[in-house]
Amino acid sequence: MRKKTLSTFALASVLTLTMAGCVAEEGGTGGDEEAEAGDSEGAGISSVDEIVIALVPSNDIDNIVESAEPLAEALSDALDGFPVRAEETQDYLGAITAMQTGDAQVVMSGPVGMIQAEEQADAVPITQSVRYGSDVYVTQWFTNDPDTYCMDEPVDVPDDDGNTMLFCNGTDEAEPGAVGEEALELIEQGTTVSYVDQGSASGYYYPATQLNDLLGFAPGEGDIDEQFAGSHDNSVLNVYNDNATIGTSFDDARGNVVEENPDVGEEVVVFAWAGPIPNDGIVVSSEFSEEEQQVLTDAWLAVAEDEDGLAALDEVYEIEGMVEADQEALDGARQVYNDFGDE
Repeated sequence: MRKKTLSTFALASVLTLTMAGCVAEEGGTGGDEEAEAGDSEGAGISSVDEIVIALVPSNDIDNIVESAEPLAEALSDALDGFPVRAEETQDYLGAITAMQTGDAQVVMSGPVGMIQAEEQADAVPITQSVRYGSDVYVTQWFTNDPDTYCMDEPVDVPDDDGNTMLFCNGTDEAEPGAVGEEALELIEQGTTVSYVDQGSASGYYYPATQLNDLLGFAPGEGDIDEQFAGSHDNSVLNVYNDNATIGTSFDDARGNVVEENPDVGEEVVVFAWAGPIPNDGIVVSSEFSEEEQQVLTDAWLAVAEDEDGLAALDEVYEIEGMVEADQEALDGARQVYNDFGDE
């Protein structure tokens, strides 16, 4: 059966290419700001007097603001009352910069942001999110020209509301990974491709690397007409509205626009995948000792096991569970990030 592997960070894997957006200057939310310094002894944290979590807005910044306080309280509770605050940043670079300057000690980020934090702020990955029972997801390639890119008859896998959703080339039942690459090899030089954003793992890094590997079309070199839609939803709509023949997004972003466009699953057909891509996760500052990093790992896992804590995680990023960081999956992300654009 086809596995649904949506990632909320994929929904907003936006890496704005400006350095604006360090931790907000206004007071943050949540935590036990009045907690006594002595709390640190019971929590097993002594490297800092307070932990600041840097949050990157996904779709709704107001939702992040409202959800930040319960999340900070949940982590504080798991750390025996250690002071914790959560702050919203404008983008991933703002979060990474906050960690570099010591303004934040914990960053929740997508896979590319995790690797950037690791390389630029010496951060340490400790956990990854679970959604729909998986800690990985995929890029989906879709088209409004199934006669060209579907090597077999499209299959209808209706969504939960009964809307038609067409898939071909085995994308209806595959395990997360590269699928339909024979069809991707049909993409011709100069073809317009609707990517999501230049900082998106599923919307650009992984699929552009896949095209480079298959066809030698290096990202940004003009082999194809790269268009950036700005969001996964808009990338789907670009193909739906015939602004591009081919597009990319997380699996399955068509569901985000089906209410306004009930036939999107018929007009936009998924024909290939790239990945697997590790889900978003949590990185912590290297100013924590290895023992403290394990304390934080255990605390986040405890938050995900607690009813109120899981509700806070779900409210912020639709996280359904949490596991320790999958280093093998992150190695794949490191390779994609470091080799990006290399021929």
